[in-house]
Amino acid sequence: MARTKTLYACTECGATAPKWAGQCADCGAWNTLVEQVEAPSSGGRFGGYTGKAGEAQVRTLPEIGVEQTPRTATGLSELDRVLGGGLVPGSVVLIGGDPGIGKSTLLLQAMAHLARALDTLYITGEESLEQVALRARRLEIEAPRLKLLAETCVERITATAQRERPQALVVDSIQTAWTEQLQSAPGGVGQVRESAAQLVRYAKQTGTALFLVGHVTKEGALAGPRVLEHMVDTVLYFEGDGSGPLRVVRAIKNRFGAVNELGVFAMGDRGLREVANPSAIFLQRHESEVPGANVMVTMEGSRPLLVEVQALVDESHLANPRRVTVGLEHNRLAMLLAVLHRHGGVATYDQDVFVNVVGGVRVTETGADLPLLFAILSSLRGRPLPRGLVAFGEVGLAGEVRPVPGGQERLREAAKHGFTRAVVPKANAPKQPPEGMEVVAVSRLEEALQAL
Repeated sequence: MARTKTLYACTECGATAPKWAGQCADCGAWNTLVEQVEAPSSGGRFGGYTGKAGEAQVRTLPEIGVEQTPRTATGLSELDRVLGGGLVPGSVVLIGGDPGIGKSTLLLQAMAHLARALDTLYITGEESLEQVALRARRLEIEAPRLKLLAETCVERITATAQRERPQALVVDSIQTAWTEQLQSAPGGVGQVRESAAQLVRYAKQTGTALFLVGHVTKEGALAGPRVLEHMVDTVLYFEGDGSGPLRVVRAIKNRFGAVNELGVFAMGDRGLREVANPSAIFLQRHESEVPGANVMVTMEGSRPLLVEVQALVDESHLANPRRVTVGLEHNRLAMLLAVLHRHGGVATYDQDVFVNVVGGVRVTETGADLPLLFAILSSLRGRPLPRGLVAFGEVGLAGEVRPVPGGQERLREAAKHGFTRAVVPKANAPKQPPEGMEVVAVSRLEEALQAL
């Protein structure tokens, strides 16, 4: 076998050096040299493949036969929804989230269910086997066929997997894994990248469904090199407030299903419990009408959700009034306030504006523009919005109200929860409104404010 050789590559310019240095000799950047493995000159680069079995053939698209990919249910329907219908053999799923959010609990529950029909192996690098067993006992999980291993060396992990031949494999976490080919400490950029590459290579060659648990930085992004997200098939983010019971699993990348799908769980004494009707959880009705609260219908993948957006507008004593958002984009709030002033005649330049989405949901779509402006205007005037009012729609810089995808599904979801009036973009107005609901179609921001 050809011996592997380590080099140090600059993350800024790509230049390589035989040994580590604090400054790149080519571009002059500091602390950018990262250890990596040089490809061997002879033999195959990908495991046992040497390229002698035959060259790849060029084929046209109709010549390629496509078979339905078999999927295995994980026992958690919300997780299956985010994965695109179930677990695909040979797929690699990366799950990231804050510490203590429930990543290990979710995977332990899923693997316990998969162990009834598949050979499973749970690799833990952060906890001992006794700690995993104690968690399983606390959650009342019974999985006599689930196999556990406490190991961090990637070579020993793959050797054990080749001996046990599991159909589903969990590595918790990728930041603790290390390979003998590199001398750097576990958790470094080079170690994470090479360890993940070896595990992904094993999963693809053997058809093993692989789960990788990843840490996140203080900004909320996955720790480690950005290439880690390109190496895997699916990237899931575990979100939620650690002090509250609600947890949200969001798909950022999925080669086997739709992205931006959402799975909702509730953390309890016995682990994570699925929330079949998340709108009932996120939507909290007030006993009496209060100003500054409005209900919107957002689309998360293929699922419409009813969430409440709240706004608090108060007189500012600062030279630069504060603009604070929780669950919404900060820059979009500043833009909408300018549109409200220019096309609605409502000035907030001397007011502090605080915006929050109830339940810890993060709304990224533009359909929240119209209900957000309604909540801001309600708080500024001190007058509550009518009961049973729901709204959605994008507001442009010219003051127009633009349509958003899934208008029919949004209205049906709102009517199912008892809402009787909806302010929607004119292009989203249905020919036949849902029974018991009045639909007000608007095309300009001025019309929307008059509709209130």
